[in-house]
Amino acid sequence: MTDSERPGHERHRLWVVNRLSRAEVAERAAEVLRGNDRGLHTVAAPRLYPHMWSWDAAFIAIGLARMSASRALTELETLFAAQWRNGMVPHIVFSANAPLYEPGPDRWASKETSPHAPDHAATSGLIQPPVHALALRRILDAVRNTDAAGRRDVIARIRILWPKLLTWHRYLADHRDADGRGLLMIYHGGESGMDNSPRWDTPYADVVPDPGFRPFRRSDLAALGEQSQRPTDADYVKYQWLIEELRQARYDDELARKSLSFRVADVFASAIFAVANEDLAQVAEELGLGAVDELRGYAERFRRGVLGTTDDDGFAADVDLRTDTALRTKTIAGFAPLLSGGLDPEHRRRLVDLLLSPAWCGNPDLAYPLPPSTSPEAPEFDAARYWRGPQWPPMNLLIIWGLERSGEHDAAERLREAALYQLTDGVFAEYYDPFTAHPLGSRPQSWSAAVALDLAAG
Repeated sequence: MTDSERPGHERHRLWVVNRLSRAEVAERAAEVLRGNDRGLHTVAAPRLYPHMWSWDAAFIAIGLARMSASRALTELETLFAAQWRNGMVPHIVFSANAPLYEPGPDRWASKETSPHAPDHAATSGLIQPPVHALALRRILDAVRNTDAAGRRDVIARIRILWPKLLTWHRYLADHRDADGRGLLMIYHGGESGMDNSPRWDTPYADVVPDPGFRPFRRSDLAALGEQSQRPTDADYVKYQWLIEELRQARYDDELARKSLSFRVADVFASAIFAVANEDLAQVAEELGLGAVDELRGYAERFRRGVLGTTDDDGFAADVDLRTDTALRTKTIAGFAPLLSGGLDPEHRRRLVDLLLSPAWCGNPDLAYPLPPSTSPEAPEFDAARYWRGPQWPPMNLLIIWGLERSGEHDAAERLREAALYQLTDGVFAEYYDPFTAHPLGSRPQSWSAAVALDLAAG
């Protein structure tokens, strides 16, 4: 299909570029990851995100596994070296020599505030979705194709790292699902990875900063110089205030569950966690590491939790835990059951039909038939603003994997072809305008390059 034949070309001016071949995409993506490599970790993006982000690191490791299983494992080892003593994996690990980023280590004050924070690393006090076991599974798969010595080395290192992932999963199951309902509690929209998604509009309405609170400088606007693609200033004040509330709670989960202004059950992160437990159990079983039944028990618990939120189409919902109210928004998170699995065939068919319908990938105005972060039919949709409409390469990859796991191979292949073609512009943007295919956010973004590598090899 040529650009002029793509849906919506009469209504929108498409981002038209010289497209790369599959081999050229992989080569250019590898160059991006090498350029963003800082030795033991890869920065998420040189200007906007000059440190290490948790779920970025997992996706980066997935891409790096296509280049070097050993280097991919180093990415996870570096991240987990900053793991907190209670098992939490922080969403940012700060690099001492990187450019200024706000909120920085002084604002988080993790070491000074929590007895669980590591002494040797400066980190944030939030989490991000637990994609790491999915990356570990792919590293183990990749190492099968290496020489015997390299394979032994990587497997030996996986054995050393594996207990840290188990501790991370136990932290999530015990502290972020204390009531056992099978849904992960988050304390901040940033913990979902989808900071300003319409998913959080209702709970954020109840976040009211103290009158004397002074917001800090926004690093994103300084790096991009573009406000229309980012959350608003009013959003950021609330994000920053929740950090202050977490500090006041000393990053203590028991206190946070009782005191924070934002406490939500994240259905998409819960679906990722269900799959992550399955993958970690497979690694454990293959290498004889134990805890297989425990991990599969977590997987089943969170699979049931996700399915318990679904409507007649199988579309899932987050839950505002302060009011015990389902948050039924038309965002990509509703497709969580495609990741977690467990839907009966009728509801799975309905959910896949919805994904491919004009409300989502079948919208006639889309440049590429990929899921926008918010449905174009939703009143909150904004084609250019962060998680309120743009398409995100890592989300495309997760949905593709979910379809494949669910046995929906035709739909998965359609999305896989479109997702790879979107990245043949060679820009590897953070996210894309769904109507014009214009690259948005930071660029080159490491996780987009990693996704391109994985898709090109697939």
